[in-house]
Amino acid sequence: MSEETTAVPLLTPAGGTPPVIDSETAFRNALQQLAHGSGPFAVDAERASGFRYSARAYLIQIKRTNGGLHLIDPIAFGPGHPLMFELNDLLNTDEVILHASTQDLPCLRELGINPTRLFDTELGGRIAGLARVGLGPLLESLMGVSLAKEHSAADWSVRPLPQDWLTYAALDVELLVELRDKIEALLVDSKKDSWAQEEFASILLAPPPPPRVDPWRRTSGMHKIKRRDQLAIIRELWITRDEIAKSQDTAGGKLLNDSAIVEIALNPVATKKEFEKVLRPLGLRARWLENLKAWLDAVARAVALEESKWPALRTNADTLPPIKLWRDKFPEKYAPLSHARARIEIIAEENKIPIENLITPEIVRRMCWAPPAPSTSQASPEIVREHLLSLGARKWQVELVGAAITAALLEKEALPTPEPVPETTPEEA
Repeated sequence: MSEETTAVPLLTPAGGTPPVIDSETAFRNALQQLAHGSGPFAVDAERASGFRYSARAYLIQIKRTNGGLHLIDPIAFGPGHPLMFELNDLLNTDEVILHASTQDLPCLRELGINPTRLFDTELGGRIAGLARVGLGPLLESLMGVSLAKEHSAADWSVRPLPQDWLTYAALDVELLVELRDKIEALLVDSKKDSWAQEEFASILLAPPPPPRVDPWRRTSGMHKIKRRDQLAIIRELWITRDEIAKSQDTAGGKLLNDSAIVEIALNPVATKKEFEKVLRPLGLRARWLENLKAWLDAVARAVALEESKWPALRTNADTLPPIKLWRDKFPEKYAPLSHARARIEIIAEENKIPIENLITPEIVRRMCWAPPAPSTSQASPEIVREHLLSLGARKWQVELVGAAITAALLEKEALPTPEPVPETTPEEA
């Protein structure tokens, strides 16, 4: 679509917004219609992120050519329902199309839906070299239609779901099959279709992420915490909030957000008056006071801890030092990293693909931090290739960047940091 062309708003599905499927009879009818369709299945799921503790699906949208568009309420059936397994069997007769699949696959799998063939329109757009890969921008640039996104952050756990929300959800899959074909054509034309297929297969084969060690350490604003006794308060408040949130199936941030937890750690409170005084600058919310006793008890437990039981400021987790420290403190690691980054950037530009999709930056850092041979001079292309694969790189990625990383590991001097370009005043210009 040219820049001069105005996108046509997509306001309603061609066949109208279907009713929500919340009975076994309606579910079976939908399965029959889908089975009589042809080609891949366009699938999407709506969650209640920011409202609920769980990441479960609260609505599933499915469309297939000549098989209809269907809105399924998974809460009416639940995980392990026989009809969900029937749906899974049907979906696995062809390809499943998802946009940003890693967001929806966990909640679909929780229901028993586990695709075996995938096309991810968001990732496919990235690999094709498209600048904007959100569903809306892709539909605008490739199909000439605009999609409203006003309900993307809605609480999809509410019942009944408003009609305009259902229309919004249905539109997410209305043109997904056609969009998939447009993106595939771009991938084939640029000879990147095999790369995309390898990425899609990797997503399906990826194991679930392991449980996070000390998840409380991911509290936003932790950079303000400088003392171990403050960390103890963060930990106790976070764990208390998590327990309450899980029991109520409520997002933790609704009960007490991260900013409040950090502020309390910096200014420990023991009474309601102190609690209100510390949090008033943040915009004290009535919801925070609902569990006031639990928060005060958590702070009291943390304050009463012996110093030996305070958490460490740093963990022994398998994490690398911040990159900003490498040049000065670890120059022998930074030198190959600077060259690897520069060479990978050139390869990414040549292939019109985002650097993070060409090769995960974390993999590059780990290669430079711990080379795959006792000496970097012994890091042959074969050894580098095997190590990249062991770190999770795909074969097509290794073929593109393997030689560049092998050469970078031999570098002893870092590339110079570009000097900032001074601003030119109008008079100087």
